[in-house]
Amino acid sequence: MRGLSYRIAACILGCYLGYAGVAWSAEKPAEPESPPEGWRMKSPRDEIRPKFTHVADGGPEHRGSLVIEADQRAGLFGWWEKTFKVEGGRTYKFSVKRKIEGLALSRRSAVARVLWHNDKGGQVLHDEPSRASFVLGKRPGSEPEYPAEGAVDEQGWATVSGTYHVPSGASTAVVELGYQWEPNGRVEWADVRLDPIEAPTPRRVRLATIHYIPHRAPTSMDNCRSFDPMIEDCVRQKADLIVLPETLTHTNRGLSYAECSEPVPGPSTDYFGSLARKHNVYIVAGLIEREKHLIYNVAALVGPEGFIGKYRKVTLPRGEIEGGITPGDDYPVFTTRFGQVGMMICYDGFFPEVARALSNNGAEVIAWPVAGCNPLLAAARACENHIYLVSSTYTDVSQNWTISAIYGQDGRPLAQAKDWGTVAVAEVDLSAPLHWQNLGDFKAQIPHHRPVSPREPSPKSADVSESR
Repeated sequence: MRGLSYRIAACILGCYLGYAGVAWSAEKPAEPESPPEGWRMKSPRDEIRPKFTHVADGGPEHRGSLVIEADQRAGLFGWWEKTFKVEGGRTYKFSVKRKIEGLALSRRSAVARVLWHNDKGGQVLHDEPSRASFVLGKRPGSEPEYPAEGAVDEQGWATVSGTYHVPSGASTAVVELGYQWEPNGRVEWADVRLDPIEAPTPRRVRLATIHYIPHRAPTSMDNCRSFDPMIEDCVRQKADLIVLPETLTHTNRGLSYAECSEPVPGPSTDYFGSLARKHNVYIVAGLIEREKHLIYNVAALVGPEGFIGKYRKVTLPRGEIEGGITPGDDYPVFTTRFGQVGMMICYDGFFPEVARALSNNGAEVIAWPVAGCNPLLAAARACENHIYLVSSTYTDVSQNWTISAIYGQDGRPLAQAKDWGTVAVAEVDLSAPLHWQNLGDFKAQIPHHRPVSPREPSPKSADVSESR
């Protein structure tokens, strides 16, 4: 009996010592014996510190890599950090190779950042005043930059990169290569570069809206032709993209949706496509599409090259549901000579998911044919996604409702067409980031900070009690 008691006590003591060893190892993992020159291992607290490793022959070119790994506990957070010399006022391109294992959501869990500092390690101001509302005209501080992740190659490596104008007051760049939150994952970083380059050419584009409502006309084509004078006005003002209103072949004709429907591409897109070729512009037109037995409310994009693509309205108001229209289920974004264009239609503006899905898919400009909507929502859709939004509406300005306008990335209208039959044009630079005070380039942070969407794989859960 006494021997059994000794064995039980020994077992309990061994289990305790083993558990204590595991807990200590989890709280403070062993560090690599010789990290590469200049690189440091960082974490806010030892209890959430992941494991750091330097692989001498790691990376796609076998020149060495920096690894961060997490155990079974959720919430571990740490990063490799190194300070580089830079010349203020110049343009630099940052790039790093990244490979992940066991991570469901790399955009949130494996994040690189670049911070601009002065000689004393302090924050500096951007050279140009901010265009953002509330801080308009002030020079914002240089908050962290968030490089974008590219496609993954056959070996599992993705390039994370960004091009930046370094504030004139900066002399150093602090590069952070991080791991955040997910358990049981691994990220490997390699081939870090920060090189001075020539400043890229600005991507200036002139965005235009038409404020016009067709009058009763005998045919759909008559409605289409009624926009000709305003399109020519936009062309005279050197517009690159012209946005027309919603369901323009149906409006004021006294017919059903089905009676005004047509194939897309079809007669109306052929007509607007001929104008786009003639004037070397892009045009977005709201139409009613028929595909077999189904009817859709669509926005069609045509350009100098002809028909480019269409978006089928995803959110339908009661009248369209009762009128037999079918909702779409996709959020396509199309490449033009000046950038990436997405489209949404009218009631879509009441739902943040539509504009966010287009932004997630790369839209820089969203064309919005709209009969009527809350103007605050137009501002919100532009601001929350940091995109340019072009609305073309049937609402009279006297109603204090939707406007035909070009909205900036901060949600402010840059130009508005107020009278029927007039246009508004605004020039924007798609390559210029919008810096906010204490927030920085919000658009670059959206992929890393936005919540998990229903269509994305959810990060693996873990029992946080294991960290006790």
